[in-house]
Order: sequence, then C-alpha cells, then structure tokens
Amino acid sequence: MTTSFEERDPRTPAETAVAEPGAEDVALNAGSADRTARSGEHSWRHVAHDLGTRSAIVWIWIALIIAYSLLEPSSFFRVGTFQTIFSSQQALVFLTLGLLCTMCVGEYVDLSIASVLGLSATMIPVLVVNDHWNVAIASVVAVAAAGLAGAFNGYLVVYLGVDVIIVTLGSGTFILGLTLWMSHLGEVVGLSSSFASIDLKSILGLPISFYYGLVLILLFAYVLECTPLGRRMRFVGANREVARLSGIRVKRIRFGAFVMGGVFCGLGGLLASAGIGGFDPNSSQTYLLPAFATVSLGTAVIQPGRFNPIGTFVAIYFLATGILGLELLGAAGWVSDVFYGGSLVVAVTVATVLRRRLLLSH
Repeated sequence: MTTSFEERDPRTPAETAVAEPGAEDVALNAGSADRTARSGEHSWRHVAHDLGTRSAIVWIWIALIIAYSLLEPSSFFRVGTFQTIFSSQQALVFLTLGLLCTMCVGEYVDLSIASVLGLSATMIPVLVVNDHWNVAIASVVAVAAAGLAGAFNGYLVVYLGVDVIIVTLGSGTFILGLTLWMSHLGEVVGLSSSFASIDLKSILGLPISFYYGLVLILLFAYVLECTPLGRRMRFVGANREVARLSGIRVKRIRFGAFVMGGVFCGLGGLLASAGIGGFDPNSSQTYLLPAFATVSLGTAVIQPGRFNPIGTFVAIYFLATGILGLELLGAAGWVSDVFYGGSLVVAVTVATVLRRRLLLSH
C-alpha cells in the first residue's frame, strides 16, 4: 500500500518551515550580526579606554596648564614661561636616558647616576679652567670617565654578582667625594661663551640642547621597539634565565647597559657645565630624585607598565610645568622636593596597578 508524504513526514508544518533550506542560515547570520555589533561596541570601548590610559598624563598636563593660566594669566600664560619649561631640563633628559638603559635590562636602582653626571660636569671646567686643557679634549675625557664609571659598576654587578644597590650607592658616594676633591669643595666656573653655544644656541626659540634630547629620546625608543638589540634588552629585563636559555648573551647586554648609561650621564654633565659656564659638584645630587620620579611616572604614559623613553620625556616636562606653576603662585622653594617625591610614590603605585591589570587581562 502506498503511503502519502504527509503520513511519512511526522513533522508539523511549523517544524517543516523552520527546517526549510536556508532558514537555519538566516538565524545563524542574525545571531552572528548581533554578536559582531556587540563585539564592535566592546572593541571601541576597549580602544577608548586604552587611549585614555596611555595619554592620561597628557590630559592632566593640559588641564594643569589651563588651571595655571586662569590663576596667573599675567605671569604663566606667556611664551617666555613655556620657553623656560622646555629650556631647563636638558641635563635631566640625558640623566633619565642613562637610568633607562639599566632599568630596561632589569637593574632598577642605579643610585650613582647623579654622581656620574657631576663627575663629567666637574671635570670639564677643572681641566679647562684650572689645567688649561683644550675644551674638546676635556669634554671627551670627561664623558669617557663617566662611561668608565658605568663600566666599573657593570663589572661588579654583572660579573661579580654584587648587589646593584650596594655597588651604585658606594660608587656614587665615592665619585661625589672625588669630584669635591677635584673642585676643592666649591664651584668651578670660567668656561667660554663659545663652549656654551653647544647648549644654549637658540633654534625656534628653544636651545639646541632641547633638540639633542628629543632626537636621542626618539632614537632610543626606536632601538627598544624596532631592533633586535632593543628586543633582547626587554627580554633580559623580563626574565634573565629564559633569555639566557634562548641564546641571548645576557651578561654582555647588562654590562653594555651600564656603560651606555654612564655615557648618557656624562653627556648630561657636559651640557650642564656648558650651560652655566662651570659646575658645583654639591648640586649634583639634586638630580637623583627627579630622575627616578620622571622615569617611574613615564611608565604611566604611552606604554603603561613599561619603562619607555617617550613616556619619560613627557613626564619630565609635565613635572617641570607643575613645579614652575606652583612657584609662580607663590609656593616656596621646597615645593620641587614635595612634587617630585609625591610623583615618585604615585607613579610607582599607578605602574603597579596597571601591571596587575595587564596580567589579569591576559
């Protein structure tokens, strides 16, 4: 007996309609479109949050400028004020570059950097003014001495395994005493105005040394992010043992970081002595806290949770703006110590929180 199609197919008309070819595809496509919309909305929120995190200090900097301009429009919101901000931090820029060299390879506490800068800045006027050396030769010798100080620290830390805090604290104190002996405990001045031009020559209203620092910051950022050497430095800083097992010459990279850090500090000392025509070694230690504060605060900019040159560069002038604005508002001279010290604590706290969030997100 022949059975009809209706008898052989137990499905209801509604079930048959759902099962028609293409109906399931339509439902799936609708769900996929909805998920895509939600995913797109989430990605836009993520991008906005990421941009806000990376540039938060820039927005705070802008807000700070607006606030100071409203409070002191006659003295703050002037071209001369911003020229002062961007013309007074060159030695600090080079000092932070020296500190970043060692921090990027995992040596986080080099306490000798300010003394190494002071060594270079003191040697130049002593050799030129007191001993009548040629200024170019004296500059080369001073920067080389700073590099040698970095090599000494690197050898003790990397090859002998001495704790970096002990080594750099001891060597920094020793170098400070040496510079005080060379200068007879006082300021040495008398460098020529022609030598000062390597620091103070004006280009577009700013000293040429500002552009030295800017170029070196960008070059350092390029090396760290776009070259094998930079990637190895990051790798060593993240995990030395894994880097060693991967075939990276860890000790050589760490030692080289100390040497280059010393050279950068020496160049900072050269600019410091050129800009004022001499140097007082007693003032060298005033650079130490700002260097650590700006490098730490820089981890909250551009690349949150990571030491990076561009973030440090932004942090230097952000803090300089805040201090100058407070001084124009009548704050006493101690405000710089409070500002830098507070910024260091806040920066380390923010960097720690960001690092935890990044680890949790992954």
